[in-house]
Amino acid sequence: MSQKIPTQDRSPDPVKVNPTEEFELYAKRKKIHPRTIKGIFQSIRNVTMAGMLLAYFALPWVMWKGHQALLFDLPHRQFNIFGFSFAPQDFFFLSWMLIMGAFGLFVVTVFAGRVFCGYVCPQTTWTRVFMWIEKITEGERNARIKLDKADLSAGKIGRRLAKHTLWMLVAFATGFSFVGYFTPIRDLAWDFTNGSLDVWGYFFIGLFTVFTYMNAGWLREQVCFYMCPYGRFQSVMFDKDTLIISYDHERGEPRGALKQSTAENPLGDCVDCSLCVQVCPTGIDIRDGLQFQCIQCAACVDACDSVMDKLNKPRGLVRYTTEHILEEHKPYHWMRPRLIGYTTVFLAVFVLFVYALATRVPLTVEALRDRSSMYRESSEGLIENAYTLRILNKAQVPYTYQVSVESNDDIKLLPVPGVVVKPGEVVSVPVTLQANPAELHKSKYEVEFKVEAVNASDISKETKTVFLAPHS
Repeated sequence: MSQKIPTQDRSPDPVKVNPTEEFELYAKRKKIHPRTIKGIFQSIRNVTMAGMLLAYFALPWVMWKGHQALLFDLPHRQFNIFGFSFAPQDFFFLSWMLIMGAFGLFVVTVFAGRVFCGYVCPQTTWTRVFMWIEKITEGERNARIKLDKADLSAGKIGRRLAKHTLWMLVAFATGFSFVGYFTPIRDLAWDFTNGSLDVWGYFFIGLFTVFTYMNAGWLREQVCFYMCPYGRFQSVMFDKDTLIISYDHERGEPRGALKQSTAENPLGDCVDCSLCVQVCPTGIDIRDGLQFQCIQCAACVDACDSVMDKLNKPRGLVRYTTEHILEEHKPYHWMRPRLIGYTTVFLAVFVLFVYALATRVPLTVEALRDRSSMYRESSEGLIENAYTLRILNKAQVPYTYQVSVESNDDIKLLPVPGVVVKPGEVVSVPVTLQANPAELHKSKYEVEFKVEAVNASDISKETKTVFLAPHS
């Protein structure tokens, strides 16, 4: 008697093919209308940004000992910074300043994330000024959204015209002040108003005006997203003890309206009001976790705290915290190897920079031998060597310098009258050294020229060279 062998269908299910989705290669920018919010962190931002704006617009007009306090005079290759004058030979000071700035930023980033972006970054500062202008001309967030959707009318044209006019005025002031750091701003203002400014002056003022208008008025957060490298690499500098703005998921979830919470299905403290999203200048939702677009301006913190106050709930649903505290409930550790390392390097470079600046002599001297002859014999039978001393006065006042020579041998300097050198000027001084051949016992002698300012013995510089003589 035959029996059927039991079988079971094991054929695979038909492959499900998802419909093809099309994506644009370049994402279209969605206009962001941030809502204005008040709070402790926004007050701090107001102070820091106001201070930065005041410094930017005021510093070119500040005078220091009769000179513009901050002037990068490229045509004359001289940088004046509060009484200090730097020439191209002092480029290493600029290198040190850049190194200090980099490591200072590293220290701040490791300690507190992108607070630089949120509180003092020029892009954020000027964008905030432009947003404030947008608010006073077009209204608060909802009014601006409504105006965008409204048909063209006289009222809409008037508001837009007022906004862009004020934008251009701020942009022009920014561009004019920027050029004022590179040319004496009082002369710039006079030449600009009477039409005698050269074409390059008008060009650069216009160029930086357009840059400011576009960056702060139109590009805004796009600069932070795609153009600024700091936003991209800063995340690799974070660790689990870096202060970041975070949403407390344990406390806030599940989110929902307050009236929907019941004893059987209790909800978290987040009422899903979306106010944290509405106030964000980059348009992100902080509840989605750490994102590179976040500039840590803390607008969402102030917004959420204001909601918690109204609901009589404790603040801090969105707050400055660390991953260790928020996720693992571990204590905060500020003594970390990376933070200590960056701080040590920063302090070391800073101390060296201050020491080099304090001991710097505003004088450069270079001795150039006469290339036409190794030596010559005078009518008196003495051996002479001719040189040219190049004296650069890096001070902001003129000095008269005396030239002398120091040598262990009987080598004398022919008299040289006092050399007057204006600020930033290079003067070439021909000098001659002379020696009696009877007292010369070798073909090469090391000598040292000393250039010293009259009535300022602390301003002196030495340069070494050689005195050549006939073979004995």
